Amino acid sequence: MIYHVLPGDAVAGIFKEAEINGEMIVCREVFVTGPIDAATPLEFWDERAKFILSEYGEDEIVYHETVADELTRLADMTEDDEVYLWFEYELFCSVNMWCCLSLLNHTSATVYRVEPIGLEVDNRWDGFGKFEADDLKACFEMRTKLSSEDVALGATLWQAYRHKDFDQLKELSKNATDAFPYLSEVAAAAILQDSEPLAVVRAITSGGETDFGKIFAEFKKRAGVYGYGDLQVERLLDQIGS
Repeated sequence: MIYHVLPGDAVAGIFKEAEINGEMIVCREVFVTGPIDAATPLEFWDERAKFILSEYGEDEIVYHETVADELTRLADMTEDDEVYLWFEYELFCSVNMWCCLSLLNHTSATVYRVEPIGLEVDNRWDGFGKFEADDLKACFEMRTKLSSEDVALGATLWQAYRHKDFDQLKELSKNATDAFPYLSEVAAAAILQDSEPLAVVRAITSGGETDFGKIFAEFKKRAGVYGYGDLQVERLLDQIGS
């Protein structure tokens, strides 16, 4: 079987138009925020369900059915399966991809990365946002096959990130390959995640700016490596105001 792990429903919609062969698994998670350090897989998914409920109002049962159960399918892949990971470069997507690689690490599936090719360096954090069906087809044609070492590296990055092992993250970031472009920048951002995004929002609002659209656009310009969406930036603003 062929499986395509897509970074959200927006890309999934365009992917359907591209008519690329294979079954979709949509990654609807936000592992870049909330608890990810549970001792067991059961506790992990239960804690994520509670967090998503508190942050987004998503019912816990619906979370398990549409998010957790989708992703855990990756751990059951066989040597007859091909898995294509459609993830962007920034921390948000990188962490989600690392988790997927952790689930795939002990399988015999053939794994590929499909990335948003053709972006200018200044726009490297924008991802698939403006891509159309033909663009996705071109990305698929330029896919990168991951070695077992690449998959293992992704799994190790996930463990280092979820345990906040910044020394290991820094060491692992030296292993940037075609499978992990911009890894050093992403790892550096992860190490500063508890302070840098908040500092950026403080700097933006220090002059009195209150328009959220302008704040968000400026945050993306200054800290696009984090890949934060509206809700994550809103939470940072809440921290400043509290």
